Amino acid sequence: MAEAHQAVGFQFTVRPDGVDLKLSQEVIKNIYLSGVTAWKKKAILFKNGVLAGVYPASPSSWLIVVIAMMSSLYIRIDPSLGMIDSIKDNLPYRDCLSAQTRAVLSGILFATGLWLFLIYLLRYTLKVLLSYHGWIFESHGKMSTSTKVWLSLVKMFSGRRPLLYSFQASLPRLPVPSVDDTICRYLESIHPLLDNEQYNQMKILANDFRDSIAAQLQRYLMLKSWWATNYVSDWWEEYIYLRSRSPIMVNNNFYMMDLLYVTPTHRQAARAGNVVHAMLQYRRKLERGEHAPLRALGIVPMCSTQMERMFNTTRIPGIETDIVQHLTDRKHLVVYHKGRFFQLWLYTGGRHLLPSELETQFQRILNDTSEPQPGELKLAALTAGNRVLWARTRIKYFSQGVNKVSLDAIESAAFFLTLDEEPQGYDSTKTNSLDSYAKSLLHGKCYDRWFDKSFTLISYPNGKMGINVEHSWADAPVVGHMWEYVLATDCFHLGYTEEGHCKGDVNKALPHPSRLQWQFPKECQEVIKTSYVIAKQIADDVDLHSYLFTEFGKGLIKKCRTSPDAFIQLALQLAQFRDQGLFCLTYESSMTRMFRDGRTETVRSCTSEAVAFVRAMEDTSATKAQRLALFRKAADKHQHMCRLAMKGPGIDRHLFCLYIMSKHLGVDSPFLKKVLSEPWKLSTSQTPQQQLNLVDINKFPKYVGSGGGFGPVADDGYGVSYIIVGENLITFHISSKFSSPDTDSYRFGRHIQKAMLDIQALFHPENDKMVGNGEHVQLVNGKKHL
Repeated sequence: MAEAHQAVGFQFTVRPDGVDLKLSQEVIKNIYLSGVTAWKKKAILFKNGVLAGVYPASPSSWLIVVIAMMSSLYIRIDPSLGMIDSIKDNLPYRDCLSAQTRAVLSGILFATGLWLFLIYLLRYTLKVLLSYHGWIFESHGKMSTSTKVWLSLVKMFSGRRPLLYSFQASLPRLPVPSVDDTICRYLESIHPLLDNEQYNQMKILANDFRDSIAAQLQRYLMLKSWWATNYVSDWWEEYIYLRSRSPIMVNNNFYMMDLLYVTPTHRQAARAGNVVHAMLQYRRKLERGEHAPLRALGIVPMCSTQMERMFNTTRIPGIETDIVQHLTDRKHLVVYHKGRFFQLWLYTGGRHLLPSELETQFQRILNDTSEPQPGELKLAALTAGNRVLWARTRIKYFSQGVNKVSLDAIESAAFFLTLDEEPQGYDSTKTNSLDSYAKSLLHGKCYDRWFDKSFTLISYPNGKMGINVEHSWADAPVVGHMWEYVLATDCFHLGYTEEGHCKGDVNKALPHPSRLQWQFPKECQEVIKTSYVIAKQIADDVDLHSYLFTEFGKGLIKKCRTSPDAFIQLALQLAQFRDQGLFCLTYESSMTRMFRDGRTETVRSCTSEAVAFVRAMEDTSATKAQRLALFRKAADKHQHMCRLAMKGPGIDRHLFCLYIMSKHLGVDSPFLKKVLSEPWKLSTSQTPQQQLNLVDINKFPKYVGSGGGFGPVADDGYGVSYIIVGENLITFHISSKFSSPDTDSYRFGRHIQKAMLDIQALFHPENDKMVGNGEHVQLVNGKKHL
């Protein structure tokens, strides 16, 4: 095998007259190029680190300050008010230096100190400016003079061409709300869900908490907020995600889909080659900090901390708590196909493998006919089952030998790739549903995704792709940023040949991907089977319905002068009431990334205003004008709640941290215990689209994503993810459990469909309807008239 010979770096033969050493020129060349690449990378990282470290100033500004200082000294003007003379008199080894040298050194030192002070002043000024959030509460399309001035100042102090982490030191800290405000907003949020007796009991518990231990817990929480960069995020990651002992498949992980209408190539290996190469390009820019930071309104920066652990990251199971292991500079990928694990090197000669080279490697894996080793087929089911069982199995059977080497290869890989065997995707000629595709991405066969990896990339035989994401390290918008970049790069920059292969020459001299080796005793194989049974029960219970809402989209909703998110949330409340006959505690995720290390806050969407609107919609005596007025009031309230959550003074993260603090202090609070035990029977989230604006969807309307979804949060509730795609499309991903007699995802989808249409009808005269493209249609004698 030529590849095996080329993989040998050197050969030697022992002779009577000495040792005959033969070096492979190809390997020596690769070693040299790898070294050059490594040093180039270090130089770029150093340069970008300096640029981010002195931002919003620049290294060249130091030279300007020094020249200005030396020029002023030359004309005998001392702007330092005598400080330069003081530095000159206290220089070490000053007796060995000439007077002119001491003067120059003192001037440079003072200029450098002044420059650093100005950088700190600029950053502090920017942090003060970014602490203002009044602009969030202004009506869409209307901007006050003060906000315009504020935006101009932010833009001025933000500098030019910021790198990904340039703004991190200037982002404000998440503020701790007052206990009184949080309790007031909490009681307001539960009022429509409780009868008078239940509400009064909860009010008594809240007042007892406020009058007893609340002040003590708040003082400690304030202390933490001064010490930590974010008083919520570390506890949120630890207690909500890592300390949970239930399986993370379905319960924790979420998924994202491929492009909806377009499949660039139907060759599985080629599509995987382009996508993996695009991911490596994204990772290189991420490691160097070269991505542009996300900015609201194109000006207000968002925190980029979550992006650091996107690659080379694995959730490691523990008995009591898991940990997130993040490594640097990983150069291999682990691929799963038909029950076998392969290790594939991503670099050659100090560079990434080209798409055509990756396609060759993936095709080799697809063509491999070897059988799985005993226990290998369903090995990944360990990551889908009980966390304690997986942690104990890992300690017992993966701590030494080939099992440890192979597990280390998986956990240290850049990410995990599954070459799936069954085609998936959207086919409008067969169904308007994405159910099978969604279930495949969410849990697959329960053993063909490594659920502990930061994400598993999934490649299907028909060229479709998708990802399954472990949730503890980041939230969906962060992964969506990467996924948008990858899909745009794949389709518009890398491309394919007419035959559907990756562009570029085929390099058959690359060493073949290597099989990972395993040795599992019978007892370990039984544990793997047990984990699979647990995971299979969870997966079989998932009732997942994903579909396209094509009647109208963001374009029409905005013409109704209302927020698309508020419109959809009120439709969900109407659908929930029609489906269940009652209202429930509703969770909507809102981001807090305008603050340092910010993640999410909860918007409690089931407000008193929303309840009043829904009741009016179900009241046959209510007029359209009354319903519309209540809708406007409910939509305004929802927008206000979203803005409050983004600004910092939410409800749930504050109460959560007070609860954790009470546990640390060993004090009991019936109020906090009651709040934290309330079930979210309707959990919702909007997945953002077009974060990067790499593709003009008006010019390329077919190049839109399908969004993604997650599993049900409550045993008898619904999980709903929705994606507003362009102007005329919304996709819904609805999950529940078959084991619940009260829920049905398909039925709930139909209720959402009707609720959306019923609300839209409020904005137009009787007998009027809006068709999918936004045209106004009036029904006259049963016929359409445009």
